[in-house]
Amino acid sequence: MAKFPLGDLINQAVAWIMTTWGDPLSAFSKNFDKFIVGFHHILAILPWWLFIIIIVILALKTSGWKLALGSAIGLLIIYNLELWPDFLDTVVLVLVSAFISVLFGIPLGIIAGKSKGFHRIVTPVLDVMQTMPSFVYLIPALMFFGLGNFAAIFATIIFAMPPVIKLTDLGIRQVPVDLIEVGEAFGSNPWQLLFNIQLPIALPTIMAGLNQTMMLSLSMVVITAMIGAGGLGAGVLYAISQMNIGMGFENGIAVVILAIILDRLTQSIAHSKK
Repeated sequence: MAKFPLGDLINQAVAWIMTTWGDPLSAFSKNFDKFIVGFHHILAILPWWLFIIIIVILALKTSGWKLALGSAIGLLIIYNLELWPDFLDTVVLVLVSAFISVLFGIPLGIIAGKSKGFHRIVTPVLDVMQTMPSFVYLIPALMFFGLGNFAAIFATIIFAMPPVIKLTDLGIRQVPVDLIEVGEAFGSNPWQLLFNIQLPIALPTIMAGLNQTMMLSLSMVVITAMIGAGGLGAGVLYAISQMNIGMGFENGIAVVILAIILDRLTQSIAHSKK
């Protein structure tokens, strides 16, 4: 049986994109990198102790004293290990990736939840996005945008967006039909049904999708360091290249601390919304 030229077709498509849109994509990537650098500078202006106080207050209001105390101890450990600049780099990459994923993912999830046809089309696409090895996403990101933060964010978005789309879709579909019928009986139009009934009821499920998206974004930290992303992932990658177990453990524990804080905060917010 003759081999189907899938790889050749994909290479031709990539070559066409590079020929047609290469310069605009490169310019956009450079401008976006400037935005990332500016965002990092804004966070860097805050004294480290003020940043920790803000996180502690947020944790105290959303979850309670246990998370607040744990967050304070964890962030103090990161600062004591002299990883604060890399920590801020990682925070910026995760927050920007998660924000863009949510910005596009929630509307797509709403459309999928309200349209059976779009749901059938988008579901297999999301399955492929989730099951494809994450290293594969580094190739087009590197080719289209070169080394840098935007290439890392692009690869992270592709890998991390499916959960928020799927869980938004699920949340919209799980809204009881009788509530929608009541809204229609009172003369609500589709937009009023969406914003006053469907989204409020689906919000805990959507927040769970946000939680998963943030965790997947954080899981790409080390992988995207291979294409120029900074932060704690770059430290882990450098430790691997130098066979420095201690350095790798320090950066790894900082990633774990950040993951726990983000996970508990988003879970607490989702629980309060529920």
